[in-house]
Amino acid sequence: MRVCFRSCLVALLAAGLLNLPAFAASDSPLGMVIQAEGLAHLGPTKAAIGSTVYPGDSVFTETGATMRLRVGASQVYLLSDSGASLAQVPNSMVHVIVAHGTVGFSSPANDPVALDTPLGLVHPVDGRAAFGQVTLASPVEMVVTAYHGDLIVEENGNLHTIPEGKSYRITKDLEPPAQPNSSAQSSQGSGTKTRNAAASPIIEKVAIVGGAAVVSWAVWRELCESPSRMACIN
Repeated sequence: MRVCFRSCLVALLAAGLLNLPAFAASDSPLGMVIQAEGLAHLGPTKAAIGSTVYPGDSVFTETGATMRLRVGASQVYLLSDSGASLAQVPNSMVHVIVAHGTVGFSSPANDPVALDTPLGLVHPVDGRAAFGQVTLASPVEMVVTAYHGDLIVEENGNLHTIPEGKSYRITKDLEPPAQPNSSAQSSQGSGTKTRNAAASPIIEKVAIVGGAAVVSWAVWRELCESPSRMACIN
């Protein structure tokens, strides 16, 4: 009986060891912390330079803190009171899922990242280097800024371009569309136009104001001039 039990146990352990490489391969790191100032966190612990970030890991900063990550050849930063997580989309670029606050990126043409927000996916123009950020005020309002290179905002199959050097506010109305009554519909005939429930968010140009813009520009200079930087692309 003991011999049989030992044989079964050995077989189970061997099977587990055989599965370890496959498990590890499916959970490869996506990024690494290269700067953490103040109360910056990786998951439940304080972020430390050199810490690896895996798919699904949360990164966030408290008031006055900042954090910078290397993601492939790109860099991602979080300003004060901001939160995000990383995800690898099959056959696509790494997505930085923005939860709140201000999150930005700097990426070369050959290894871009995308900022995944409740109002759309923000990423560089294909084949172009870019530096930009989003400030998520709420699930229905954000400001997208393109510091270097044009940015694309994708939502519901629609594409919106944010030109270099411009900042746009994007808002979305959560109110349900007005439903015309049957009598009004019949009187207006086929020419009646109703509002689409999945209508595109409202996009308007705004001025870049406040301290966040100054801090973001300082981060951009740090990305370009720091000894640990990636190459800055013009």
